[in-house]
Amino acid sequence: MRKLMLSTLLALSVMLLAGAAMAGDPVKTLPGDITLAQAQKILAAALKKAEEIKIPMNIAIVDAGGNLKAFYRQENAFLGSIDISIKKAITARYFNMPTRTLGAASQPGQSLYGIEVSNDGLILFAGGVPLVDSKNVIIGAIGVSGGTVDEDESVAMAGAAVIK
Repeated sequence: MRKLMLSTLLALSVMLLAGAAMAGDPVKTLPGDITLAQAQKILAAALKKAEEIKIPMNIAIVDAGGNLKAFYRQENAFLGSIDISIKKAITARYFNMPTRTLGAASQPGQSLYGIEVSNDGLILFAGGVPLVDSKNVIIGAIGVSGGTVDEDESVAMAGAAVIK
């Protein structure tokens, strides 16, 4: 009987919370999560860099949970690079380090060899960078694909620099 009462109370609590959310109560951004305004600022800086180097890029930004927050595909950017840019961002966020760094640690004979098959597939070459705010909190990550790994990384770094 006690379990039934607890289950009922829990169900009612969930319904009340869901009802409040559907009633239009604003949902707050969690501390340490990227805002849409920040993501747009980062995208603009990355896009500017991509235009400067004249390489069509796919640029993905994920939030603190690794979920896609913003995305931009320039004209003529490779279709296959869409997935790569998103996975670079997710990889950088999941491990809180640039994908270049993780890639170096995952080479044969290194301590993280084989890690790329975890988490539904990771991208372990340069172009994914964590996004760190002015309080030194990781709020998401950026992933870029479309050029060489060094070009991708330079565009990602240009985007990440505006948030610090």
